[in-house]
Amino acid sequence: MSKIAIYPGTFDPITFGHIDVIKKGLRLFDKIVVAVSDVDNKDYLFDCEERIEIINKALFFDLKLNKKKIKVIPFTSLTTDLCKKHKSNIILRGLRAVSDFEYEFQLAGMNRKLNNNIETLFLMSDVENQIISSKFVKEIIKLKGNIKKFTTKSTIKLLKRKYE
Repeated sequence: MSKIAIYPGTFDPITFGHIDVIKKGLRLFDKIVVAVSDVDNKDYLFDCEERIEIINKALFFDLKLNKKKIKVIPFTSLTTDLCKKHKSNIILRGLRAVSDFEYEFQLAGMNRKLNNNIETLFLMSDVENQIISSKFVKEIIKLKGNIKKFTTKSTIKLLKRKYE
């Protein structure tokens, strides 16, 4: 039986930090389901379909990662329900800094209360990617800064188009 992990997030847009977590997850799991949140409680730069397109281009066009091992999907449900749907008992989450930990710890606890068969696995990005956030990437590109150290070429192209 293959081991599947669910990696939920907004990915608005995907960064090298996210990609680092995906690559590390692929060493541990047979398949990663990158689940793109489409809930209405956030103000997204890109809609869900655009974010899925950006992720697919970044992972499969820019980085040539294995399409058989990564599935990118939208979701509006509880993450625990998504796990059940995809027969996974692992939620994959990335940690950048200590400031992320409190929120992630609470989220993992709530998910555990919703379904005690699900574990949350935290992976840290490599040091050079720990400072990257989608928020900062958007701010830098909006101010015409260089973000090539933070995300892929196709993502940069789509970000630039959004801010033209």
